[in-house]
Amino acid sequence: MNLTTQLATAWQNRPQWLGGSAPAQPHYGGAQRIYLRPSVDTVLIYIVAGLLMFGTVMVYSASIGMSESSLFAKFKPTHFLWRQMAFIAVSSLLAWAAFQIPLAQWQKYSPHLFVIALVLLLIVLTPLGKAANNARRWIPIGGFSIQPSELMKLAVIIFTASYCVRKQHLMTDFKQGMLPMLVAIVAVSGLLLAEPDLGALVVVAAVCIGVMFIGGSALIPLGLMSAGVCIAATVVIMTSARAKRVLAFLDPFSPEFAKTEGFQLGNSLIALARGQGTGKGLGNSVEKLNHLTEAHTDFILAIIGEEFGFIGVALVVGLFTVLIFKAFAVGRAALRDGERFGGLVAHGIGFWLALQAGIHLCVNAGAMPTKGLTLPFISYGGSAMMMSLVTMAVLLRVDYETRLRERGQLPQ
Repeated sequence: MNLTTQLATAWQNRPQWLGGSAPAQPHYGGAQRIYLRPSVDTVLIYIVAGLLMFGTVMVYSASIGMSESSLFAKFKPTHFLWRQMAFIAVSSLLAWAAFQIPLAQWQKYSPHLFVIALVLLLIVLTPLGKAANNARRWIPIGGFSIQPSELMKLAVIIFTASYCVRKQHLMTDFKQGMLPMLVAIVAVSGLLLAEPDLGALVVVAAVCIGVMFIGGSALIPLGLMSAGVCIAATVVIMTSARAKRVLAFLDPFSPEFAKTEGFQLGNSLIALARGQGTGKGLGNSVEKLNHLTEAHTDFILAIIGEEFGFIGVALVVGLFTVLIFKAFAVGRAALRDGERFGGLVAHGIGFWLALQAGIHLCVNAGAMPTKGLTLPFISYGGSAMMMSLVTMAVLLRVDYETRLRERGQLPQ
């Protein structure tokens, strides 16, 4: 066979990605090797792993000076570092276990998970709950505390997705389709307001509305529901002591608020200003030295900005942006494949990531009033870390089952 004939044969048998009909299966010694996509989106895993490693370093950097204050004098400088590493280890095991649960089981037991989260929110308001910083949000268990509002964020995603699937033919009817869901969200909102935890309330309500929108709810009733939530939250804020936070957010450096409600936000802005473009270097933050009292949790992005500058903040924002778009891509793929529940869950997780990370960024940058929301995978906290990793495991499960379904290999 001459060279011309060989080239003609090769062109006729060209792979599909070159416009041919032959599958892309390279030959090695007569044996065929088929390249398949990985079972899950490995980019998701790499991004989360990178955020966890970077977050561990930043928790240590942000908390290392806390042992010098009178409040944490009994703690070693590595106290929060070791606890954060323990949280990640335990949360990773729980995430692995969550990944093993088929989507059908998540859908089947979604009402049970929602009720459990609701009961835990009720327990928080009893003497069994723990109060700190003028809020009652935790249930102490041994030497640790769990925060039920973190569980509710995942529970409301799964419950709303399951509800939209079960009531698919009624989602355009307000009384039969949307009203029961509205009652459930009002109940959750009331419990979160009683703590109070306005940050969690905003996330839970917005995620629920977002999933219902993707799930096919009628736009006008959904818009009225959204407006009602916004009006109710505004009335509650403006008629409570938290109205000062809104006023302080408008001018945190005013003499009236500089040492009170505007203190945290003012120091956060100073930290970001000190970081400028490239930052002061890892460990060289000044604001974490008893100026930002929540530097390792609610204001960790400010410390990242001070130590790594605009570049560090942009990198974190970029990673979260990719993560959010990946979540929505997983949801679209599941919906295209006919997996309605998994598709809605993935979209709900995307909404959660966007809201949680976006609000944290805006609060640290002075674009929103101060709220107690952590940055997923980075901020210190056991409950937040646990539910963040479990939530990502559920997202990976959606992606996993979609890929298996495309190959015809989905297990029964």
